[in-house]
Amino acid sequence: MHETDRAWISINEENLLNNMEELQRLSGAGCALMPAVKANAYGHGDVLVSRILQDAGIRNYCVASVDEGIRLRQAGISGQILILGYTHPDGFAELMHYSLTQTAVDLDYAGRLSAYAGKVSCGSTAGNCDTIAVHVDVDTGMHRLGIPYDRLELIEKVWKLQNLRVTGMFSHLCVSDGLTDTEDKYTREQIHRFDQVTDYLHKKGIRGFKCHIQGSYGLLNYPEYSYDFSRPGIALYGCLSSADDRVRTANRLKPVLSLKARVASVKELPAGESAGYGLTYTADNTRRLAIVSAGYADGIPRSLSNCGETLVKGRKVPIIGRICMDQLTLDVTDVPEILPGDEAVFIGRSGKYRFTAEDMAEKAGTITNEILSRLGSRLHRVVI
Repeated sequence: MHETDRAWISINEENLLNNMEELQRLSGAGCALMPAVKANAYGHGDVLVSRILQDAGIRNYCVASVDEGIRLRQAGISGQILILGYTHPDGFAELMHYSLTQTAVDLDYAGRLSAYAGKVSCGSTAGNCDTIAVHVDVDTGMHRLGIPYDRLELIEKVWKLQNLRVTGMFSHLCVSDGLTDTEDKYTREQIHRFDQVTDYLHKKGIRGFKCHIQGSYGLLNYPEYSYDFSRPGIALYGCLSSADDRVRTANRLKPVLSLKARVASVKELPAGESAGYGLTYTADNTRRLAIVSAGYADGIPRSLSNCGETLVKGRKVPIIGRICMDQLTLDVTDVPEILPGDEAVFIGRSGKYRFTAEDMAEKAGTITNEILSRLGSRLHRVVI
């Protein structure tokens, strides 16, 4: 229970379900959501979030690794779980055991998946093999994983591998978060390339597979396109990657996560004394300090040392000195009523103020996705 925690995350279930419904609206009636719950559901808690979504009718999820997929299966998550990244051949057995869908990152890798499935399941009985379900990754211009879109003969060969069950094909948009003419043109070209691959396969008589290319910004900026699945990540959690980002669609997304910690101790720092590692903060007059039980191991960026802020009793207070692994220090001179046990709010609302994950990311010089995905495992996640 968060009442006794040193630091914790609150998950607003109502806001999560609101965002799910809003993204489904943008996706269109013929498109199913495949929420990205990788990286511990962007720090929100993968099992917790997936259970809420499953109870609301979601049947498809995407993760980054086989371990993430196994954790969801062991927690009772059914339906399709797509591993977007690479799985080492030593993990192929788990793909089959837990009925996980693996990305075919290139033709050679697809061949190794097929060979493994045939080796372990066929024995001497030809044609009676178990198969590994895969989605084919097509590189339409990001130049990361995937078979190049213009190598159509290589893409087609994946379908001919005997021990694979190709249930989907996807790509990834790399500048759909940008609205300049150059970015817009590139995104639409990626979509056109993806559609060309789909058309080629259909003309070859290859059908029955699901297609998806839109993530959060693909939905928010290009809702006129519609595929079988959409893969919202950061938007599902009510955030944008940057506070400066602008999107084309009107939406009612709401932040899902709050991050809070306890004040452990309150003390005075005499004028001329320094506080914390490296003595980077020196008081020019007597100051009142609050020691808070959260640090960079909990996901508070160390780069916020001597420049970040948090909320206490409805007021903004500065972080002073270097942020430690497990603790940090606030200057609460202007909050005389503060006591040990009070809450410090890093993401969320206190009084008339709200600090967002985007605010923290901007101050730390990074993106919201990184801030959220680095929130520590020792933070308890509680549903409110």
